[in-house]
Amino acid sequence: MISIIKKAPLILTGLILLSLFSCNSDEKQTNNYTKGVYLLLDTSGTYTEELIKARQVINYLLATLEPGDTFVVARIDSGSFSEKDIIAKVILDGRPSIYNKQKREFAATIETFVKEVTSSAYTDISGGLLQAIEFLNESSVGKKTIFIYSDLKEDLPKGYVRDFDFVLDGFTVKALNVTKLRADNQNPQVYLDRVASWGMKVTQGGGNWGIINDLDNPESLSL
Repeated sequence: MISIIKKAPLILTGLILLSLFSCNSDEKQTNNYTKGVYLLLDTSGTYTEELIKARQVINYLLATLEPGDTFVVARIDSGSFSEKDIIAKVILDGRPSIYNKQKREFAATIETFVKEVTSSAYTDISGGLLQAIEFLNESSVGKKTIFIYSDLKEDLPKGYVRDFDFVLDGFTVKALNVTKLRADNQNPQVYLDRVASWGMKVTQGGGNWGIINDLDNPESLSL
């Protein structure tokens, strides 16, 4: 009897540690079900006129995201490999009152941005994509999706170098509203080559690539 009593604290300690380990494991498994969405907005030239549609996309995505999910919207400008280009970001809380408040504030921030945005002179898509990859990797989310709302025409300032490969294992990258430029009308192959080039960069980096131009069909944005 004495021997059993002496061992009891050790057994209890072991059970507590096992319980804590189990909780931590469950928490890590739960993270596998969370979603991380990073939306890049092209703000170069006349493409800013397309941002009204982008706001509708953002509101749709907000409505579909759940507690624990991460959502970030950032602009693509002359030098996009920077957190300063993040317009709004949120990790949705599990409490309904906080969760709904976060969504309202996020939508309001985007509304203000769309109204006040000024055009950038250049378009650093590669820098924005790299920033998105790093952010989502650090967020420890389960499903990682990057949306690029752009005509996909990259135009870098003098001295900027973007000669690197993307590492996109586990990522889905989708281009939205890839509008055709004036030169594309003159030679459609320019448009096809531009889209194919970005698709190749993503797939060669291990990611899944897609294009969504029909924004009137919200189901196409399903995560």
